Amino acid sequence: MNKLVATAAQAVADLPDGASIAVGGFGLCGVPQTLIRAVHDTGVSGLRLVSNNCGTDGRGLGILLEAGRVARVVASYVGENKEFARQYLAGELEVELIPQGTLAERLRAGGAGIPAFYTPAGVGTQIADGGLPWRYRADGSVAVASPARETREFQGRDYVLEQAITCDFALVHAAFGDRHGNLVLRRSAANFNALAATAGRVTVAEVEQLVEPGELDPDRIHVPGVYVQRVVELTADQAADKPIERRTILERTTR
Repeated sequence: MNKLVATAAQAVADLPDGASIAVGGFGLCGVPQTLIRAVHDTGVSGLRLVSNNCGTDGRGLGILLEAGRVARVVASYVGENKEFARQYLAGELEVELIPQGTLAERLRAGGAGIPAFYTPAGVGTQIADGGLPWRYRADGSVAVASPARETREFQGRDYVLEQAITCDFALVHAAFGDRHGNLVLRRSAANFNALAATAGRVTVAEVEQLVEPGELDPDRIHVPGVYVQRVVELTADQAADKPIERRTILERTTR
């Protein structure tokens, strides 16, 4: 039951080239920064990532993109990562863009053992009809396009069939965890972390604070330990590494 691993490097040492990885976080909030850097340091390439977005230039999953380690991304939006957009438009990267709620449900379904589900999101668009560019050629033409998906009518409304997502590995970030793998997420950092954790065959969690089994309130646990195979306790400096993607400050006015 002791799932504690001494370092992030040890926790991802067996991650192979071409692995599929579900990664928690939204923008730069709740992103497993330390685990991502450890993956970068292994030198693995050809990675297939599933994440809400792909970090920013130089932060989060952006460091794997900049190093040319990523072959494919399933995400909801490009965000403010210029390198992500450049590689996609240049034909260096395959990208499957899907509605954010659909991505969340595909991960949840994968973790629950549900192979597929119907959703109204995407009906009447290229999501359902096919033809959405997944990969471009260098000349700007489409090299790989999305296939058409099955649609079906329920109670007079059309729905599109979406397949669940499972990955070889999942990397997640939690505020609290114990060595049994139980995790507590904090506020907006919860975002995609619980969903990603359930969808990985091998889930690695970095935790800001490690506690003893039994100290976590069972009613507050967001990810039960059955979904987590490895736990890494962050140092104080690593836990404090929480960059802000875009700082917006309201100018104070006096009356």
